Amino acid sequence: MENLLFIETGMGVDVHGQDVTQAAKRAVKNAIHANSMPGIRNILPNQSLDNMKVNVKLAVPADKDKLNHDVVKNCIPYGTVSVEVMDGGMVTTSGIVLPERADKNDLMYIVNASVEVGY
Repeated sequence: MENLLFIETGMGVDVHGQDVTQAAKRAVKNAIHANSMPGIRNILPNQSLDNMKVNVKLAVPADKDKLNHDVVKNCIPYGTVSVEVMDGGMVTTSGIVLPERADKNDLMYIVNASVEVGY
């Protein structure tokens, strides 16, 4: 990405189920859901959203190998999306195991996201 225009940040939690993809998806949606970029088209090459580049950086506390990058990419409605995963986030107790919610243990996963937008 040659021209970085915006950086949005978010946090996502999977309280039950220990699903790192669910936590990552929530983090990305948290980062982008309250933003509007009405002038972005005027800045992008050829005034096309297809020319927007989005780099999603995820700080993931566990199960990085189970993260579904395509699900995360699908959270971004426009542009070419890349996903970068690094150590971070948090694993902590939820205080209860709920087998009916797919819990394997009492842990919850917290993922942090940084969504970089540019071209």
